Amino acid sequence: MGINVKAIGLNLLEINKFSLKISARINTMIAAIGPSAQTAFDRLACHPLQTWAWGEFRRQTGLAVSRFGRFEGKKLVETAQISWHRLPHLPLTVGYWPKGVIPSAEMVEAVLQEANRQRAVLVKLEPNILAKAGSKTLQKLTPAFPLRPGRPQFTRYSLWLDLTPDEETLLKNMHPKTRYNTRLAERKGVKVELDNSLVAFEAYWRLTAQTAQRQGFYAHSRAYHQSMFDLLQPVGLAHLFTASFNQKILAAWIVFTLNGVLYYPYGASTREDRQVFASNLLMWTVIKWAKKHGCRLFDMWGSPGPDPQPTDDWYGFHRFKLGYGARVVEFVGTYDLITNPILYPVYRFGNDFLRWQLLRLKAKIHF
Repeated sequence: MGINVKAIGLNLLEINKFSLKISARINTMIAAIGPSAQTAFDRLACHPLQTWAWGEFRRQTGLAVSRFGRFEGKKLVETAQISWHRLPHLPLTVGYWPKGVIPSAEMVEAVLQEANRQRAVLVKLEPNILAKAGSKTLQKLTPAFPLRPGRPQFTRYSLWLDLTPDEETLLKNMHPKTRYNTRLAERKGVKVELDNSLVAFEAYWRLTAQTAQRQGFYAHSRAYHQSMFDLLQPVGLAHLFTASFNQKILAAWIVFTLNGVLYYPYGASTREDRQVFASNLLMWTVIKWAKKHGCRLFDMWGSPGPDPQPTDDWYGFHRFKLGYGARVVEFVGTYDLITNPILYPVYRFGNDFLRWQLLRLKAKIHF
């Protein structure tokens, strides 16, 4: 269902000023979106990375951000948010278009025009659409535009848990060991709280730094996490939960909620007191809280795939999530919209090989 522009008070003169394309055939207009359309923009967002607040957060980290809307008549029916990442020491950028819908041809054309203005080598698309539902639609765009499979930023897979059953059914659907550990944590006296305070954030960051160093993966800086939380928490997107035992925080998570979906993007824990299974009770408490706040689906933000090997770095985390009765889902994948065919192969070599090798080395040496 579209959103009535007049009902949300969107300044149509502002739209006309920045209009990129008008199609008389179907009365479609692509326009840059201004702050007056923030509420309508977020209603159409199918993932937190496509919300207005996330765009503002990325601006705060120094990136340029473009937002576009497709209107049919006066109804906003499609949105897109792209961040522009400058390549080091070069007057060039790369666009990132994460977790949106599969775009219309009109929207792709508008983004291509903006990419040329931003001197982009490519725009990376990662639609938040399942493969079964969106592959044919995406394939229709491929012959008309310079799209090709690209290196993923997000995993191609995630774990989804249906939150519509009652709590008794959700418990029943858990793996027996997961259910046992969750109840054991309750008996041991683990305490889970929603706590958006600075003290809780400091504990979250301390555990995040420890976890990243222990497991050898790259993590964003403290300033990145702080800025993200400071912008997303006041608008109701981000929520910080802690799990404590004997007055010591053992695990801390930042979760997102948007349009009836719960997301689990950030979490960390200590190895201390592992026998009380604090993370198990934390997960169950967050699930119950999300149900009470109207969430119908839990997207656990990533999975290595349907059958990961025990040697996979994320195997243990995958099994932990799977224990709650979640199912593995596959998205349509990652595509590069090529805007500079000469420099694109050079970028792919530098990004796919050199950059990721350096990040792995950095994770092992210094956090």
